[in-house]
Amino acid sequence: MWLVFLKEIKELLRDRKTLFFMIALPILIFPLIFGGMAYFTAQAFEKAESKVLKYAVVNARYAPELAGDLGQSDKFERVDIGNNTDYAGLIKSDTIDFAIVMPENYSADILKSGQLTITLHLNDAQLNMVHNRVNALVQKYADEYQALAFSALGVSPEQQSALLNPIELKQISTADQRENWGEKIGGMLPYLLFILCFQGAMFPATDIGAGEKERGTLETLLISPIDRTKIVLGKFLTIACAGATTALITVISMAVWGLVLSRGFAMQFVTDFMSQIGIVDFVLMFLMLIPLVAIFASVLLSISIYARSFKEAQSYMGPLVIFVIIPVMVALMPGVELKGGWSWVPLTNVALAMKELVKGTMDYFQLIAIFGSTALIALLLLGFCVYWFKQEKVLFR
Repeated sequence: MWLVFLKEIKELLRDRKTLFFMIALPILIFPLIFGGMAYFTAQAFEKAESKVLKYAVVNARYAPELAGDLGQSDKFERVDIGNNTDYAGLIKSDTIDFAIVMPENYSADILKSGQLTITLHLNDAQLNMVHNRVNALVQKYADEYQALAFSALGVSPEQQSALLNPIELKQISTADQRENWGEKIGGMLPYLLFILCFQGAMFPATDIGAGEKERGTLETLLISPIDRTKIVLGKFLTIACAGATTALITVISMAVWGLVLSRGFAMQFVTDFMSQIGIVDFVLMFLMLIPLVAIFASVLLSISIYARSFKEAQSYMGPLVIFVIIPVMVALMPGVELKGGWSWVPLTNVALAMKELVKGTMDYFQLIAIFGSTALIALLLLGFCVYWFKQEKVLFR
């Protein structure tokens, strides 16, 4: 068994593509995702904030001060649309970014005019910040008119606050910062880890089974004095080792890049979040991935043994990604928690446990059910893989 394992490991280390998916991808994926998202989001917001918006104002004579402020701002550019009232068409054709319609009852004395309704036509499906930028200008006049009305009524500032907000509901959350952030991002962590572990095991599995069939080296191995069970176990350990290596590198990469973002780029929320996740939590994440990797290795090796060629094996393995994603998606559903029967559901229980570890609310007694169920499934699938490898009609179909 160990001779087969060493042989396969040596061949594995010669394959650059496999090494890329095992080592390089897990190291690069986190900075690419986190750094890329942060960069492009910042660029998009900066562009939206600095863009000069083209606008049309209707009934400007009713609100000359507000219309004048819009015209004087260097963030807006007025466009004359004449009597055209097809605002949707004008916005769609990029003639204007928004149209603002002043009401006929517009007045600074809101006690006489009543509530003023200014209509803003815009395409809010885009990140253009139109509403925020226009509202900032309109709110200045709203606050001014409100103060004038309260002054005319003889209402003091304290009474104004009570009238505007008669009852204030003060919220005190029992969840700390770690739990809040863990709830938001903890569900996506298993998604990345599962996919990377699956990819890390898939490429060596394809080469070890179907690849050897194509090269004609499988027959040489079968006529050797090594028992077939040991051959399967050696190949299984190689695939599992590749997947476990990917899992270990992924967890380390996540921890390292979290520290880099928190210290190197002075992101305070990342600093606070990462400082609360202990080494034990990262170790448990890695340990939970080991039986998971064993499940992946058993399934992938069985498929690789069955396939006639490398290409056929890949065509079978590709769709399996959906069966890796579905349990993670189930773990993200509302009401699904690491309690009761869910702690015994393979893959989903690991995804839920990782989320709880990130949140800092893990019930460590649930680890018995998690390791027990995933280890049992892994052993059953490994047993099937050994049986499958001993079938001549499967090996030489």
